[in-house]
Amino acid sequence: MQDALHLSRRQSLQGLVVLGAGAALGGIVRPSPVWAQDISDEDIFRFALNLEYMEAEYYLRGTTGKGIDAADAGSKPGDVVGGKQVSFETPAIGEFMQEVAENELAHVRFYRKTLGTNAVDRPAIDFDAGFKAVAEAAGLGADFDPFGNETNFVLGGMLFEDVGVTAYAGAATVLKDKDFLAAAAGILAVEAYHMGMARSTLYRKGEEAWKAANAVSDARDKIDGSEDDDQGIQVDGKANIVPSTPDAIAFTRTPREVLRIVYLTDKDGVSKGGFYPEGMNGTLKST
Repeated sequence: MQDALHLSRRQSLQGLVVLGAGAALGGIVRPSPVWAQDISDEDIFRFALNLEYMEAEYYLRGTTGKGIDAADAGSKPGDVVGGKQVSFETPAIGEFMQEVAENELAHVRFYRKTLGTNAVDRPAIDFDAGFKAVAEAAGLGADFDPFGNETNFVLGGMLFEDVGVTAYAGAATVLKDKDFLAAAAGILAVEAYHMGMARSTLYRKGEEAWKAANAVSDARDKIDGSEDDDQGIQVDGKANIVPSTPDAIAFTRTPREVLRIVYLTDKDGVSKGGFYPEGMNGTLKST
């Protein structure tokens, strides 16, 4: 961790303005955003598969040193840049991350099996460029490496897990097929377990980790929309492991809001960038 982590919310958001980039969670919660009504269940599952590819690649590379096998990536997969095996100081955290990697790979396989010939191939993914922009925007320092140590790796995972939970919560409002909805609800629960583990692990790491996680949250909140939705792991001097509405309900994001985060842009009409240098595959691919 760098001294640059100790930035104020204002400073971290100013960094985003310069970069036109950012990343995830913060305070006042608005009503659920509106999804387009003409999105098919298959469109939503293909969108989710793009996200699961990224999560699986991240956790597999961090825990095993290699990513998804060719058999699970599609016939014409994009390249993946970045990632290496992490040296875990805490055996339990290494085991947590290994379980998450297995879960995310299982999600990829589930979507590919369910969609069959309609499954999209793995898109091109760039962890180096994506995390560089996030780190600069959040004030984590120019040399921040999510694969450099266990704390950084869990912090990078929090970026994905928080977004995944809100994306699945949003999808649950529009899925039509009961079987698809049941599957999405089950995967949402798993992603929420991951999120709770990541956030609680970071909280136990102490003040420096709190500030880093909150800086990532502030950065993410800057670009996903005009409202202040995101919540860090510490709010008003207390632990905030479960980001939610005042009724303790997880808030939702639309595909556009998710794409703003993973493309690292606050602009409309953007179809690539950030972690996806060539964009997502499928119908839902533009902010």
